[in-house]
Amino acid sequence: MLSTKSLFREIVDNDESFRLLCSIAAGGEAQGGWENARIAALVPPGERELAPKIARHGADEDKHGRIFHALLGKRGLAAVEVPAETDYTMLLERRGIGLSHERLKTERPLTVRDIITYLAHSRVTEQRASEQMRLLLRHFADHPDLGRAVRMISEDEDNHLAYCHEELLRLSRAGHERAILRTLHECARAEIRVHRDVSLAVMRHMGRILGWSRAKGAVLAAGIHTAYAYELLIGRRRMVALRTPERRNALGGPTTIPVA
Repeated sequence: MLSTKSLFREIVDNDESFRLLCSIAAGGEAQGGWENARIAALVPPGERELAPKIARHGADEDKHGRIFHALLGKRGLAAVEVPAETDYTMLLERRGIGLSHERLKTERPLTVRDIITYLAHSRVTEQRASEQMRLLLRHFADHPDLGRAVRMISEDEDNHLAYCHEELLRLSRAGHERAILRTLHECARAEIRVHRDVSLAVMRHMGRILGWSRAKGAVLAAGIHTAYAYELLIGRRRMVALRTPERRNALGGPTTIPVA
């Protein structure tokens, strides 16, 4: 029977599919780490209190990248080149979502509007990351190799999401509500499409590696398209709503220690 758990197990138990999965994840985290470090360095004068939190966010992303590389190392595997069609972060940038790498490579300070763009982009993508890690946590919390890594990353992603809610609400109260809501909706629409495209691309690569039948590939693709339609029509609401988080000042505390 085809289930989420059996699908993940199949991917994790095969060295080549596991290597691709960890390489994609590590690449995305490394990009996120660089972006947050640059944003922290360019925070406008009026938002300097945000800089340490943004830097912490970037440090967490770098840590996650190291964790995925460590998981590969435990199995004697090396990372592989990430196929362009599976590069979630860069595909979002090409759609004009978030702050571009070209902008972040300059030394020109960001504006408050830029910070709103960054936080809205992060709020949407961290929603996805938090949900994906909770799904992995459900299936792999007790896994001898993956359990600790999944628990640690899931905790961090929940902190990142709480931080985005808190800071966007602060800026909303400061008079930026309309800009924030508009940017959140733009980011959510683009993210849902990119997530669909990346999911389909990853499944094609996994199917080739694992020798999936055409019928199995078709079932998985149909599931991805169904999820996309639901998110576009209904599920998008969870990605744009703002609420006071239970975790306050989530990025103001000490960092966790990465998996060795």
